[in-house]
Amino acid sequence: MRETKKEEEEVEEEEAMNALAATNRNFKLAARLLGLDSKLEKSLLIPFREIKVECTIPKDDGTLASFVGFRVQHDNARGPMKGGIRYHPEVDPDEVNALAQLMTWKTAVAKIPYGGAKGGIGCDPSKLSISELERLTRVFTQKIHDLIGIHTDVPAPDMGTGPQTMAWILDEYSKFHGYSPAVVTGKPIDLGGSLGRDAATGRGVMFGTEALLNEHGKTISGQRFVIQGFGNVGSWAAKLISEKGGKIVAVSDITGAIKNKDGIDIPALLKHTKEHRGVKGFDGADPIDPNSILVEDCDILVPAALGGVINRENANEIKAKFIIEAEIIQLIRTRMRS
Repeated sequence: MRETKKEEEEVEEEEAMNALAATNRNFKLAARLLGLDSKLEKSLLIPFREIKVECTIPKDDGTLASFVGFRVQHDNARGPMKGGIRYHPEVDPDEVNALAQLMTWKTAVAKIPYGGAKGGIGCDPSKLSISELERLTRVFTQKIHDLIGIHTDVPAPDMGTGPQTMAWILDEYSKFHGYSPAVVTGKPIDLGGSLGRDAATGRGVMFGTEALLNEHGKTISGQRFVIQGFGNVGSWAAKLISEKGGKIVAVSDITGAIKNKDGIDIPALLKHTKEHRGVKGFDGADPIDPNSILVEDCDILVPAALGGVINRENANEIKAKFIIEAEIIQLIRTRMRS
């Protein structure tokens, strides 16, 4: 069917939409449905504070490298702002702003007495040594330590970060403010972290999958899964799903993508990724084009990497019967057409 000029304009608008534009648009649509006062709507859209810092570190080879870090503190009306810090090459101000806003809505919906925040550094953690990551984290903490705190803004792990990152933040922050273990969550158990925190989001993915399949008279056992992203969320989801009898047939991360139609040995892959910091080179599966991961044949697709990966260009090519969103803002475009 030939599209009208209005529809063509809407398509162009959708294709130009990034994570922040999509998040703002969705909020405005919800605000209209709620009959929200226009002044309140505007105040809720504007973040409390946006921070951008340059982090320069010496690399192991003696050269200097600079990275840009961000922290967006969206809203503290319901309590201290809360949100993760991610390390990824595609981190930018708009993405961080969108994620901070969504943290405000998530904590409110869950009735947790926190506000929303998010942070990140534009870097590829797989290409930095452990000592370089530590230096980068400590420099970033030095730049923002006066703007975070127990009663102000509490960071947490996100994509590309984990308990060790939080331990570095805690240690560096404590140099300025005294020992303050509550300044971050997701830290190691020995430093006051919570049992089960590492697996929490991946376990939520597994529970959500179980609930969805139960509604259709199915179980996880025997279902074929493709997981895009094998960081904390994706790896735990894969582990827990495979323990329930699910068959993980393809996986990708920042280093590459792999496939085994008979099912990937997840414990062996977890061991490999711990030793090699990525799925690339795993000998229990065949390498595939990372760009094809979303359209691999499967029953259930789990996008657990960056948001906005499902769009007008690939939606019709996805073969999965169900999509479990393990990362937010997957559908950036407002409409899909078949």
